[in-house]
Amino acid sequence: MKVVFLEDVPGTARMGEIKTVKPGFARNYLLPRKLAMPATPAVIKSAEQRAQREARLQEARDQEARAVAGRLEGTAYTITARAGATGKLFGSVGTADIAEKVAGTLGHEFDRHNVLLPEPIKELGDYTVTVRLTKNVTATVNVSVVGEDGTTAADIRAKAEGGEKPKPRVEDDEESAADAAATADSGSGEDEAE
Repeated sequence: MKVVFLEDVPGTARMGEIKTVKPGFARNYLLPRKLAMPATPAVIKSAEQRAQREARLQEARDQEARAVAGRLEGTAYTITARAGATGKLFGSVGTADIAEKVAGTLGHEFDRHNVLLPEPIKELGDYTVTVRLTKNVTATVNVSVVGEDGTTAADIRAKAEGGEKPKPRVEDDEESAADAAATADSGSGEDEAE
């Protein structure tokens, strides 16, 4: 069945496109929700005008978003979270936490669904996160996750590198070698006594 899309349908078509779809999809999904209409000359003309009007509005929204993206681009945010000694978080830092920080910069609410974070952050460290301002405009912000006591991922790495000193291992080896020698000496003394 040939239909004209009145709205964007993700994964299927954009507003104003004319496509052939399966009759069941059109009858049961597109037509009842007024996402599309059967392709007639009047509907095609109306949809083209509507698509042009929507394109102009979208360009105006994108223009405003580009100005905001200029302010946001490269902005650094610090989020404090509880973390263990290895840098793993008790919980995670998610899109809502980052959206709250972005909203503070913008001065109005920012939807967490527009934070493009593939998975929640579960360790201390520095991350680059993309935020979507409109469907065509994005900005990149830097997020640093630090522990409640101010511990950073660099502090934990330095502590781990500093904790792996070769001296304690050498002393442990010397002590174990001395213990082995003492055991061998005491064992040979018992054999001689018999």
